[in-house]
Amino acid sequence: MPIDQHGDAILDGVSLRSLPKVSLHDHLDGGLRPGTIIELADAIGLEVPESDPDDLADWFADKSDSGSLVEYLKTFDLTTAVMQTREGLTRVAREFVEDLAADGVIYGEVRWAPEQHLGRGLSLDEVVAAVQEGIEEGEDAAESRGHDIRVGQLISAMRHTDRSLEIAKLAVEWRTRGAVGFDIAGPEDGFPPSRLREAFDYLASEFFPATVHAGEAAGLDSIRSALIDGRALRLGHGVRIAEDLEVVSRAGEEVLVQFGDLARWVRDREIPLELSPSSNLQTGAIERWGTTMEDHPFDLLYQLGFAVTVNVDNRTMSRTSLTRELALLAETFEYGLDDLEAFQLNAAAGAFLPVEEREELIDLIAEGFDA
Repeated sequence: MPIDQHGDAILDGVSLRSLPKVSLHDHLDGGLRPGTIIELADAIGLEVPESDPDDLADWFADKSDSGSLVEYLKTFDLTTAVMQTREGLTRVAREFVEDLAADGVIYGEVRWAPEQHLGRGLSLDEVVAAVQEGIEEGEDAAESRGHDIRVGQLISAMRHTDRSLEIAKLAVEWRTRGAVGFDIAGPEDGFPPSRLREAFDYLASEFFPATVHAGEAAGLDSIRSALIDGRALRLGHGVRIAEDLEVVSRAGEEVLVQFGDLARWVRDREIPLELSPSSNLQTGAIERWGTTMEDHPFDLLYQLGFAVTVNVDNRTMSRTSLTRELALLAETFEYGLDDLEAFQLNAAAGAFLPVEEREELIDLIAEGFDA
């Protein structure tokens, strides 16, 4: 399915950008406009690898397409470097929301790690305030253009540092001022959620929801730890839950699958999987099954009844949007609008919002797709 110059695609005569969407897995430091990176870098005297926005976009795409999560994460050195001032953080957050709105998103959760933005003297509280200011400016700007959008912060702790309890307390402190949940990010393999158990125990005592990066660079043990130690209500990526599925037989289009206990638990409890197809290819998360979109276990998980959602992970690194991810899936697996609606309904049901607001989201999605 071709994506036009405006980032749109047409399915069954309908503009995918125009459809109401929910974005659950979208990193703030992975969603900067290349032109903004160049301008912010110039303001602080930081050298960038390319001085033209299009060339810089190419640089990110090339560096990110390595098949390694570790190499993929290195591209964030540049984006986080220009997000060390209040002005930089606020601008990035504002444009982040504006870009979501332009892509048809009506509810989004933006994840980011405040501890990575203290290099120029700001405190943890100050960086969260700067991002929240930008989010609200972006929401207001979208509203002035006739698009209602709400964006909540997922405050993330880096899993390889020792600040997780401090960051968990920060998230809870901001729960009525913009923070909707907690996450852990960074290198997954070798840093299981069990290492951050004290932070997760605190969050549980405060009834504050968590999503945990698991099942991307590490396998089933990581997912198990996310659920047991992290009390995760969603799985960040979670694609490797498919390793707990054994294809017993194939007869034409019918596939007989045997579930492991972990996969059955995730499926039966409708724990949302925050799948990010393009990113999963770039980081090698699906290398067990192949290296092309056709090899992605997304469709297998969907057909088996898992609560799959579609996400971008990092728009800059993957040069993508939620519209593009949906178009790629529709083209690869021959999905129709009903399928794309199901993915949005799953995301709305899994949003870290009160049940009444989730029901409102579901109604808005149904109305948008019916229209």
